[in-house]
Amino acid sequence: MMQIAVIALIALAVGSITFALLFPLLAPSVPEARVRAIGTGRRAASTPRKSAVERFVGTPRDSRRRQLQESLKQIEDGERRRKRKLTLRTLIARAGLSVSVFQYWAISALVGFAFAIVTLVLGLPWYISLLAGVVGLLGLPRWFLNFMIRRREQEFLEGLADAIDIMVRGVKAGLPLSDAIRVIATEIGPPIGPEFLEVVEGQRLGIPLEQGLERMFDRMPLPEVSFLSIVISIQSKTGGNLSEALGNLSKVLRDRKKMKSKIRAMSQEAKTSAAIIGSLPFVIIGALLFLSPNYLEPFFQTTVGNMVLLGCVLWMGLGIIIMRKMINLNI
Repeated sequence: MMQIAVIALIALAVGSITFALLFPLLAPSVPEARVRAIGTGRRAASTPRKSAVERFVGTPRDSRRRQLQESLKQIEDGERRRKRKLTLRTLIARAGLSVSVFQYWAISALVGFAFAIVTLVLGLPWYISLLAGVVGLLGLPRWFLNFMIRRREQEFLEGLADAIDIMVRGVKAGLPLSDAIRVIATEIGPPIGPEFLEVVEGQRLGIPLEQGLERMFDRMPLPEVSFLSIVISIQSKTGGNLSEALGNLSKVLRDRKKMKSKIRAMSQEAKTSAAIIGSLPFVIIGALLFLSPNYLEPFFQTTVGNMVLLGCVLWMGLGIIIMRKMINLNI
């Protein structure tokens, strides 16, 4: 009876973790739907009636609005295609690592084999060693890859506003936009310099600037990079003051950076509390193993104890995932 209860507990934990991980992918985005509904209502309420001639011929404002809508639609379609075509090679490029896909899997296999051997040497059951090997093969390398991507994106955001200011000063001084981008590529260090250098090299090969910025967004999928691509694409198609548009973009990026820093400071207390709560069980287990090793022997020596311990780990992981989603604010 105890084994049936433990198995049911483990099944419930696995189902809860699967639901927590897959629900954001399956559920519709409520903020996007709400913004779309509000925008549609405003357009319907604020659009004046046109005469029959204007509806048939159109106006210059309608033509420009149509061009803007087509540009934004093309950018949105490109973003959807990029999200569908996300491969391991793309992730390695985003992390800034100079390894191939084969080398990545070879290193992952070595890490998984080492994890499995270490757990077997410590005398743990074979299924624990198998789980450790899977974690070393699929979990730890992918976590490290995502960590490198986040760190590189953060470093890119730290200097993107300054790079746009260089573009603004270059355009005001009479330089072409391509020359201003070349200055950024040669004068600013990684990761901003190499990313803009890819754009410059693409222009030498005949790739347009808009397409080069779209490729930069493939390597650096940040909203700020999308803003820069949209501004330059719209300006090239509709005209206008480029230095003023880039200056406004730089101001927006700095304001977003200030807002992120403010939110990070306000949520630091919740993050600290979550870290303490998440680490407390492991600290207590470590203290008990040091003070009274025989007290926890049933968890490691018996099958029922191993199943209970596995269920506790699954439930603890589910709690950590939920707390992280509650305090992780992305703007």
